[in-house]
Amino acid sequence: MVQLTGAEALTRLLVPEAVPFVFGIAGGKLNPLLHAVSREPSIRYLGVRHEASGPLMGAGVAAASGRICVALGEMGPGSSNLVGGLGTAFNNNLPLLLVTSNNHLGASYPNRGMFMDLDTHALLKPLTKWSAVVHDGRRLPDLVRDAFRQALTGRRGPVHLDVPQEIFTTKFEFDEAELSLPPEAYRAVEGPRASAVQIARAAQLLSEAKRPVLIAGGGVVSANGGSLFRDLLEEMGAPALATQMGIGTVPSDSPFFIGHGGIIGGDAIPAALAEADVILAVGCRLSSWLWNESGALVKGGAEFININIDPMSLGANAPHTLGIWADAASALPDLLAALKGHAMPDRSKWLARLREIYAAYRGKLERMNEDEGPVMHPAKLGTALGKLLPSDALIAYDGGHTSFWSNDLTPATVERTRFHEPGMCQLGFGTPFAVALKLLHPDRPVFNICGDGAFGFTLSELDTARRYGLPIINIIHNNASWGVIKMGQRKTYDFSFGTDLDGVNYADVARGFGCHGERVTTVDEIGPALERAIASGLPAVIDCHVRFEAHPSMPYFAKMNAYGFQKGVGGGPHAALVKGA
Repeated sequence: MVQLTGAEALTRLLVPEAVPFVFGIAGGKLNPLLHAVSREPSIRYLGVRHEASGPLMGAGVAAASGRICVALGEMGPGSSNLVGGLGTAFNNNLPLLLVTSNNHLGASYPNRGMFMDLDTHALLKPLTKWSAVVHDGRRLPDLVRDAFRQALTGRRGPVHLDVPQEIFTTKFEFDEAELSLPPEAYRAVEGPRASAVQIARAAQLLSEAKRPVLIAGGGVVSANGGSLFRDLLEEMGAPALATQMGIGTVPSDSPFFIGHGGIIGGDAIPAALAEADVILAVGCRLSSWLWNESGALVKGGAEFININIDPMSLGANAPHTLGIWADAASALPDLLAALKGHAMPDRSKWLARLREIYAAYRGKLERMNEDEGPVMHPAKLGTALGKLLPSDALIAYDGGHTSFWSNDLTPATVERTRFHEPGMCQLGFGTPFAVALKLLHPDRPVFNICGDGAFGFTLSELDTARRYGLPIINIIHNNASWGVIKMGQRKTYDFSFGTDLDGVNYADVARGFGCHGERVTTVDEIGPALERAIASGLPAVIDCHVRFEAHPSMPYFAKMNAYGFQKGVGGGPHAALVKGA
């Protein structure tokens, strides 16, 4: 047996899960935990400038590596600040452990009026898979294992432990072996496997399909199944797309690629899903990025095969012909083995038709790139960045509308290199994500391509990047407005109100934080500015002045937003943009 404080025991319990980073802000009630973390060599602490950035950074690590981190919140406002970033982990199914402090047990649960009182458990429970209060320090091994089990099993997500003050500081007696149990001793480390009957049925449907379409979701990425999915493409000779969480799984230079990111990926995607005779979705919950005004685009005449590690996702947004509860890590090799015994029909005409539609869509973007207006077109900036950014770069796409341009114009040839935030669509996630990516991969270039509005949410984390020597590069599409909102106001109500963001020099802001900053107004200035930013060795901001132009997929986005609205009753949000899709 060993005597440890609750803070020391909690820190010890993080080690078997190989937690790489703890993100937070120093606080009085958290000091015992920070002291314990400071003495654990396997864990690195990063002090952020706003608590919301902690969950965002933890989500970034999970998206890029599958590893779980810890985000801290001091009691009261420190814990409530976590909410601003927590939705990203929750809505994108990314594992994360939140640890919050609280008043001592004699003055909390229920609260009695101590300063900074907050029922943190009630606050964070709706945004976590699981939440608990540690009422007795002796239960820490049990509760921490529960937390990891919940976060890392099935459909992943964030979990929460609220720790009253005296739990951190009081010494408790623990069984030494209980503090170092390996993960395989207390949680499943492999997901469910499909039955042979289901795999055989799926192989039969796929082998007989004349117009199949394959969809790779975030579940393929979290299962490390990207190469297996690409093997399946080769075996099937079928057109394919990746969701925003699966981006790169279907390489943008693949002969089977017809777009990625769902409905913002171009005209070939809705055409493919409307005309397919068999659709296979792996690790995809069919969120609204694959909808139109009638709901999920797979609800056509196709036979639909849905493979998902979360049984509650099967049939939730669309009925299936075959719903398979399985981890992509086991389902994909099983399916590949089963397909080896089947002959495949000639699908070359089907593939060529969709590739032609995709090529025509790319033609729209190329014509936009030829624009010679006095203020740079966003397609011009996006095209230049797609050619200039290093092939081994890690890139976050931040900003509501800005991310559409990056999605189309930045090559993505492998998973876990390009990062959307489709679940919560949290503006400002990009800079914290970039910090997390640089922590994971210090030798690779890391970029955040964002809108000016999005950048403003978390620009204080430039200071974090500088303090820790993390030379991330933020590239801003600066149209000095909430552009897509202003467009919607003008088209729907013929007014503009509260949407202007002019007058900020973000290069000056960067320099004020001790970072590198430049302004860019022409496409010819982008390359030299990137070279100088990289050579500076500092976190950097390249403030690129562009005008607002509607992305060609905006009508599809509008149709998605119109889902559920009765016809003739206003038409739903962005109704004025639906025309022409």
